[in-house]
Amino acid sequence: MKNIMLEEIKKQAESAILELLSAANVEAGDLLVIGCSSSEIVGERIGKGSSTEAAEAVYAGIAPVLRDHGILLAAQCCEHLNRALIVERSTAGKFGYEPVNVRPWAHAGGAFATTVWENMEHPVAVEHVRASAGMDIGDTLIGMHLKEVAVPVRLSVKRIGQANLVCARTRPKFIGGERAHYVEELK
Repeated sequence: MKNIMLEEIKKQAESAILELLSAANVEAGDLLVIGCSSSEIVGERIGKGSSTEAAEAVYAGIAPVLRDHGILLAAQCCEHLNRALIVERSTAGKFGYEPVNVRPWAHAGGAFATTVWENMEHPVAVEHVRASAGMDIGDTLIGMHLKEVAVPVRLSVKRIGQANLVCARTRPKFIGGERAHYVEELK
C-alpha cells in the first residue's frame, strides 16, 4: 500500500476516535470495542483481502488516543473466532472476563485483532464484553459487545479508507415511566 494512503487511514482513524470519545461521554477505565475489517478499508469484501498495513495504520491512529484518555480497548476478532475479543489480561481481570485459548492471525481473527494482540503487553482473548462505546469499521457487527442500550453516534468521519464507519455509545436504561425524573447527563 502506498504510504500516502496509509497515512490518510491513520488520520481518519485518529479523527474518528477523538470525535467518538468526545460524543460518547466515556471516562478513564471504560471499555471501548472496535471491530475492524482491513479488507473493507482497502476496498475488498469483508474477509477477502486482509491488509496488515491498513490494520496497523488504524491501530496507530487509535491506540495513542485511547492510551492518553485511559480508555481500555477490546478488539473484536472476525467470525472465524466467533467474534472473540482481544484485551489486556488486566482488563479481563478488572471486568471478570474469562480468557479463552486462541490467538488471532490475519485469516482467523483478522488483521486488526492480530495487530492489537502483537501490540498489547499481556493480550488474552475473551468471548464476551459489555463495552461503554464502540467503533465498527467495515460492518463487522460489534453490537453484541455493547451494553444493553446502544445509541448511534453520528461522526463527521463516515469512512476509514473505503470501509463504512458506524459508532455507538451506551446509556443506562430509563425506568419508572411518566412520573420518573431522569439524570440529564446520563441520557
